[in-house]
Parts: sequence; structure tokens; C-alpha cells
Amino acid sequence: QVQLVESGGGLVQAGDSLRLSCAGSGFNFRSYDMGWFRQAPGKERELVAIISWSGENLYTLDSAKGRFTISRDNGKNTVYLQMNSLKPEDTAVYYCAKAAGFGLRLRPREYDYWGQGTQVTVSS
Repeated sequence: QVQLVESGGGLVQAGDSLRLSCAGSGFNFRSYDMGWFRQAPGKERELVAIISWSGENLYTLDSAKGRFTISRDNGKNTVYLQMNSLKPEDTAVYYCAKAAGFGLRLRPREYDYWGQGTQVTVSS
């Protein structure tokens, strides 16, 4: 069955960096676009970044541009989110997700499998 397992979250101070990882299994990982989303308490799930099956960055949230970088290693079935210059407003549970089908997918409902999430907390 399809599984996505995130890791790399934690508690950091403002200005620090974290790298999140998401390992996929049970599907042809290299054939699908992948996304990172986040959800803060009381807020809707928000798209952070999308990477194409071939490694092209298709989308980055405006507030994350210049700070976050999405990448993937198809040989390891893993997608990454490098987060630099973290801010308290980046605090959220971060999820990776597999795009359902092809074409640019910007909404959570357009992703069919999700990881369990990893907590990122940024203190000021």
C-alpha cells in the first residue's frame, strides 16, 4: 500500500534551519509530482511547495520564497523541504502528499495520499 513517512521536524529558534524528509513507498515514486503542505492550529491546510516528477519546482508559497527549497531524490524515493531563516509564523504541522494524477495540483483535494505529518515549532 502507499505510504508516506515524514521526518525532520522539531523545535528551533527563529533564524534556524530544518530539513524535512518524506519517504514514499508502495507506488512508482518517480512518476508523480509531490507537494508539501502545512497546517497551523485553527487554520486551513496551506500549500507550501510542489515539485514535479522530474525535479522541477512548480510552486512555492510567496512567504517561503527565498527561504524554503523543495527537492527530491528519485533513487531514494524521498522528497525534501529545506527550510532556512525560519520564523515563528512557520510553526505548523508539515505534511507531504502525492499528487493524484498529472498537471499542476494546487489544492489539498488534488492529492490522494498523505503522510502523518511532522511538527515544526519556531520560537521567537
